[in-house]
Amino acid sequence: MSDYIFPPPPPASVAIDSDTRRFPVRRIFCIALNYAAHAREMGKEPDREAPFFFTKPADAVVDSGATIPYPSLTSDLHHEIELVAALGAGGSDIPADKALACVYAYAAGIDLTRRDMQSAARKLGRPWDFSKGFDNSAPIGVLRPAATIGHPDRGRISLTVNGVLRQEGDLSDLIWKTGEIIAALSRHVALAPGDLVFTGTPAGVGPLVAGDAAVGEIEGVGEVRLRVG
Repeated sequence: MSDYIFPPPPPASVAIDSDTRRFPVRRIFCIALNYAAHAREMGKEPDREAPFFFTKPADAVVDSGATIPYPSLTSDLHHEIELVAALGAGGSDIPADKALACVYAYAAGIDLTRRDMQSAARKLGRPWDFSKGFDNSAPIGVLRPAATIGHPDRGRISLTVNGVLRQEGDLSDLIWKTGEIIAALSRHVALAPGDLVFTGTPAGVGPLVAGDAAVGEIEGVGEVRLRVG
């Protein structure tokens, strides 16, 4: 007899480079406004105040190359290319100089955003969870283990839509570095293997419409592709 009233869903997961096994996803954390130029294009002045985080559900992940439906309740779907850190270890109150030891692998990911919904929620002082954490909102490329590529702290990050460059920056432009992000998160919650951390997006975010093909690339890490159905 089953321990559950209905069969539990299979765990969300991400592909791993040169490995038939997959990385099981526990939670998805994202940092907001972590590139100065993007902060300015969103009407904010960048600084080093405490980082601000939001989350996506684990099953928002989508493998690279997928065609996703245009989401409901929006007419302004935006792309945000980001370096994603996949944790193989965790803990609470992790020191920043020890945090990178928790990272199992890295990938290119896209934080899809219902921008009109987010803007409306901000104006009303309401949470904007659903502008970020909707179905298929976290396309992620193949994970490349840190044991193979190291811990990237510089290198071009970019995104094109239908072959036209939209976003471009460098990982060295991150306001809060990957280790600092993980350390800050671990003061809020106990991190654990399976957690994914989106580290922020450079300037140039913009709309996607039905039929668009987006390609995000991060030097030394890989790419993520998606098409909007």
